[in-house]
Amino acid sequence: MEAPLQTEMVELVPNGKHSEGLHSAGIPTAGSERVHGPQRSHVEGEGFVHKSPGKEPHFTDFEGKTSFGMSVFNLSNAIMGSGILGLAFAMANTGIILFLFLLTAVALLSSYSIHLLLKSSGVVGIRAYEQLGYRAFGTPGKLAAALAITLQNIGAMSSYLYIIKSELPLVIQTFLNLEEKTSDWYMDGNYLVILVSVTIILPLALMRQLGYLGYSSGFSLTCMVFFLVAVIYKKFQVPCPLLSNSANITSNSSLGEGTPPLGETFSSDSCTPNYFTLNIQTAYTIPIMAFAFVCHPEVLPIYTELKDPSKRKMQHISNLSIAVMYVMYFLAALFGYLTFYDRVESELLHTYSQVDPFDVLILCVRVAVLTAVTLTVPIVLFPVRRAIQQMLFPDREFSWLRHVVIAVGLLTCINLLVIFAPNILGIFGIIGATSAPCLIFIFPAIFYFRIVPTEREPAKSTPKILALCFAVLGFLMMTMSLSFIIIDWVSGTSRSGGSH
Repeated sequence: MEAPLQTEMVELVPNGKHSEGLHSAGIPTAGSERVHGPQRSHVEGEGFVHKSPGKEPHFTDFEGKTSFGMSVFNLSNAIMGSGILGLAFAMANTGIILFLFLLTAVALLSSYSIHLLLKSSGVVGIRAYEQLGYRAFGTPGKLAAALAITLQNIGAMSSYLYIIKSELPLVIQTFLNLEEKTSDWYMDGNYLVILVSVTIILPLALMRQLGYLGYSSGFSLTCMVFFLVAVIYKKFQVPCPLLSNSANITSNSSLGEGTPPLGETFSSDSCTPNYFTLNIQTAYTIPIMAFAFVCHPEVLPIYTELKDPSKRKMQHISNLSIAVMYVMYFLAALFGYLTFYDRVESELLHTYSQVDPFDVLILCVRVAVLTAVTLTVPIVLFPVRRAIQQMLFPDREFSWLRHVVIAVGLLTCINLLVIFAPNILGIFGIIGATSAPCLIFIFPAIFYFRIVPTEREPAKSTPKILALCFAVLGFLMMTMSLSFIIIDWVSGTSRSGGSH
C-alpha cells in the first residue's frame, strides 16, 4: 500500500527559533497557516485545546503544560515495572559483568529507539504512535500500532493487578500477625483488587491529561527508592553463609542443580560472587532484560503534554528517565544478588520472606512495591485508551462520557480477567513477547525508514541501514522470547522469572 504523503514540519524550540526542514511543494512554511491533513483528528490529548491566535502553533493544537520534572516522573514510572524484583535472579544467571553489559546495551538501545520515534514525529508533525503507523503504512500501520499498544498494556495492567490480588492478602495477614489465612473478606484477593481498582486506580485513570499524574508517579518512584534502600540495607544484615535455623529458603528447581536441600547450611563457596556466568538460565534472562525499559507507548503522549516541547527536550527527558532506572535496576540487582548469591529466587522479596516471614522492614517494602505497582496502572492505561480512540473514534471531538466509559470498561475487563481467568497471564506472556519487540524495536525502525524522506536520508544512508538492523534485532528478540515460552509450556516449567 502506498504510504500517505510525507512532509517535513517546522519544529519549535523553547527560545522561539525555528529549525527549518524540507517542505514538500504546496506545504506552508513557518508563519503561514497550519497544515491540516486528512489524518488530523481532534482526539483526546491531541487537539481538543486550541492555542490563542497570537502564539506560534506547535506540532498539534494542544498546548502542553507539564513540566520537565513531572514528565521525567511519568516516563520513569512507565519504565518501572514489577520486573525489578527479578533482576537479582537475572544477575545470578549472568554474572555481574555480563549483567552490567547487557543492561547497558538495553538502555542504549531503548534510548536509540525513542530517538527514532521522536525523529519520525518531528518529520510529519505527529505525536501519536498510531498516526505514525498511518503515515508510514496507511490504515494497516495505524491498526497494527494501536493493536500492539492495546495488547501490550492490557497484559501489563493484568500482571500488576494480579500482583495486587496475590500479595495484598499476604501483607494484611502479616500486619495482623496471623499464622493462617482467614475467610474474612479483607483477606480475599478478589475483593481487594476490586477495591483498589475502584478507590485508587479509577480516579487517577479519569484524569483528562497524563501530566496530572506526575505527583502520583513521583510518589511511586519514592516507594521504589525505599525498596532499593531496603535491599542495600539488608545486604549488611542477612548473614552469609546462612545458618540452617535462619535460612529457611525453599528449594526451587529453577535455582539450578547443586542447591543445598531445605534446612542445610550453605558452604562458604556459595558466598562468592560470579562475574561471568553462562547456563541455560542465561538465555532466558536476555529477553527479560531486553524489555526492562519498555515505555515507548507512553513517550509520545508525554511529549504531547510537555511544556515548550522540542525533540531535544523530550530526548533529554527520555535519557534522564532511562538513566535513573538504569541506576536503580543495577543497584537493586547487585545488592539483592550479593545478599543471597546463587540462592536468590526469581522474586526477590519472596527470598527475604523465606528468611524471616514477619520481618517488619520487608513488610513495609512489600507495601511500597504494591503502592508503586498500583500507581503505575493509570499511566499504562492512558495509551490504551488513546489507541482505542484512534481505532474506533478517530475523528471525534473529546467527550467526557467516552473518556469515562473507556476507562471503566478497560478496568472492568481487566479485573474480570484477573479474578476469573488468572491463567490468562500465560496467554499475555505470548502477547507480550510479540507486541513488546514490535513497540520497542520493529515499529520505530520501520516507521523511521518509511517516514523520513529519501531526499533527506537516502535508503542506503547509514541512519536508515542502522534502523533496519534495529528492526532485525527486534525480530530476533521476538523469536527468542516465543521460543522460550513454548519450551516452558512443552516442558511444563516456568523458568523465565520476572518481566516488565
